[in-house]
Amino acid sequence: MTDVRPEDAIRSCPTVFDQPEPEAGNYFVSTYPPFSCWTPAAEAHVRRWLDRPPAGVTPPLGLYAHIPFCVERCQYCYYLSHEDRFGEVDAYLEAMAGELALYARAPALAGRPLDFVYLGGGTPSILSMPRLRSLMAGLQRHADWTRAREVTFECAPRSVTEDKMRLLRDSGVTRISVGVQQLDDRVLEMNGRVHLVADVDRAYEAIRRVDFHVVNLDLIVGLVGETASSFFGSLDRIIGLQPESVTIYQLEIPLNTPLYKAMEAGRCCAQPASWDVKHARLNAAMSRLEGAGYSVRSGYTAVRDPDRHQFLYQDEQYGGADLLGIGASAFSHLGGINQQNLAALRPYVDARARGELPLWRAYALNDRERMVREFVLQLKVGRVSRDAFRAKFGVDVLESFAEPLAAAQRFGWLEATAEGVVVTRDGLVRVDRLIPAFYLAEHQAVRYS
Repeated sequence: MTDVRPEDAIRSCPTVFDQPEPEAGNYFVSTYPPFSCWTPAAEAHVRRWLDRPPAGVTPPLGLYAHIPFCVERCQYCYYLSHEDRFGEVDAYLEAMAGELALYARAPALAGRPLDFVYLGGGTPSILSMPRLRSLMAGLQRHADWTRAREVTFECAPRSVTEDKMRLLRDSGVTRISVGVQQLDDRVLEMNGRVHLVADVDRAYEAIRRVDFHVVNLDLIVGLVGETASSFFGSLDRIIGLQPESVTIYQLEIPLNTPLYKAMEAGRCCAQPASWDVKHARLNAAMSRLEGAGYSVRSGYTAVRDPDRHQFLYQDEQYGGADLLGIGASAFSHLGGINQQNLAALRPYVDARARGELPLWRAYALNDRERMVREFVLQLKVGRVSRDAFRAKFGVDVLESFAEPLAAAQRFGWLEATAEGVVVTRDGLVRVDRLIPAFYLAEHQAVRYS
């Protein structure tokens, strides 16, 4: 139990509920406090934590490896990604393996097995077979994931081959996630996707010829040029494929995306859907998935079997697991400390060439902030256990968050029960808008990144 006092209630009255959602800017919440609160000076907390062996029972440990290379950047993409213009991939893979080696020797992490692994990007699947072998061998040389309960690998349809899938399966990957986005060639082209519907069909057949525990297909609702027909037609075709998991994200337009710049310059070929339209389509999509036998397990994802088709990378993080992120711009949560690596590719590789940890900024959370972090992240999966927070933090979440809970209930976005908090369907489709109302006062109305 941590030292969070009952009188430390979140008393700032939320105002986000009745404000219009901004057309542009970051929407999806992946961490707390916001990135803009993290500072280079806080790196010292990371180094001190790494130098101390763990005391007592350690939480689950996950690994995220960022592969920041793409054939072409999509119009809506805000992730760090590069083309391999100067043969940088090999140097980057070597740097990333070296970074993991440094962490593996740190007293705080030495000998701890991995419970879950996620390899994302970028587009990890664009790596050639020799580079894929190098990536997997380099990581597994320094990290044991033979007992990991889940290993996810992100793929783009055009770069999927059966040989690559067999290599990934033989390397321990259990879950494949494919960025489909929509099954309409016109919409795909308007949003800068390099694949066509035929590429999705071919990739899915290749993946299904190889034995993975879970195949997840990603869609995006609200893309430029999307119509109700193109979106729901895509969804119906996805349901027909019967993947174990379907994830639907709502289009957001951060300020660093090509799409935002095109909109600002008046060069956008069509106006993206409004938030009202996106929320309504996502709500209807989740109902359609339920009608097809899927179970909704978060604000974004539905699965065929909730007992077997889990997403531990998400669930364990939201429950307070340690996550080690390696690679340029990757972020971690270790021992209650948030940290992020240098974001640019060349400074990251150069730092590793000097034998340094490529840290950029960090934030050491106090007990109260850790409690808020887990509460807001667990809202994203639709349910927060009152008993679990009492046991872990010594607080009653219904009392600690009484004011924002009451406000959200008036809008019909969640319900407070004797067991805890349950987010309604209307709340789930706008959960990332809902979350900032539960931040501590000092973290409200600040830039996210």
